[in-house]
Amino acid sequence: MGNEATRAAFGPTLIELVNEGYDIMAVDADLAGSTTTAKLGAFDPDRLVDVGIAEQNMVGVAAGLALTGRIVFTGSFAAFGTGRCLDQIRNTVCDSRLNVKICPTHSGVTVGEDGATHQALEDIALMRTMPQMRVLVPADHFATAAAVRIAAENDGPFYIRMGRFPVPEVYDEGFKGGLPFANVVREGADLTICACGVEVSMALKAAEELAKRGISAEVIDVFSVKPLAEDVICRSAAKTGLVLACEEHSVLGGMGSAVAELLSERQPTRMGFVGMRGFGTSAPGDVLLKHFGLDEAGVLEAALALVDAR
Repeated sequence: MGNEATRAAFGPTLIELVNEGYDIMAVDADLAGSTTTAKLGAFDPDRLVDVGIAEQNMVGVAAGLALTGRIVFTGSFAAFGTGRCLDQIRNTVCDSRLNVKICPTHSGVTVGEDGATHQALEDIALMRTMPQMRVLVPADHFATAAAVRIAAENDGPFYIRMGRFPVPEVYDEGFKGGLPFANVVREGADLTICACGVEVSMALKAAEELAKRGISAEVIDVFSVKPLAEDVICRSAAKTGLVLACEEHSVLGGMGSAVAELLSERQPTRMGFVGMRGFGTSAPGDVLLKHFGLDEAGVLEAALALVDAR
């Protein structure tokens, strides 16, 4: 099982789509090497526009290109590619339902040593509140390739959340995903763990430890945070009666909040949350996952506490 950052699939998938006939453009903000849109630029320089350190301009240029009929993907880091240009995403892209895909990398605390200023922990919350926006959070590089393809194939705004931290493979090359889509990657009967992004692999490892303690955990990869695959999540919650939401994001407004909103209406269920409750700090990504209780041990501890409180 290999470890590769989700961002590694971005540039190569854009090239694949161009070779298949999709009229793809990318617009980046001086970070094309890090986001991997530079790969598209090396393949065809006319398909990459780098606007420099100007994220608001990046979205404006992307919107203009979309109005010419192109399928446009933006780059940048998640902290800057959402927060600094939220007004442009809201009023230019979403309100006009333009064919712009907001696809920053370097999300969450696993950005690591760059520290709190670069660790986007609010981006899912910001993007899922935008009318017209679809939000995908892939668990590995194969899921990222599927997410980019889904965004290209479907008209209108998308947000795809990618990271720089190498993550274990959850899927294989044939993974397709969907919209909406949530995948039961491990079946169980006592507890449902809804996870996204890097936390899917952490949840799977925690589920193995729970099994050793006689607790059967069902793990769901919430690949599509918006729209949610409502029936998949509700069926699991009805079966287990407990749901633990795990994400490398604030516990406010993210995937866990989306699941809680759904269950409060359709399948009221006791829930717990693993996520960030403040800003991050500077340290290697794996150290920060452990420090903030987002690693396998943190998920295990939260799961045990939820089961014990039943």
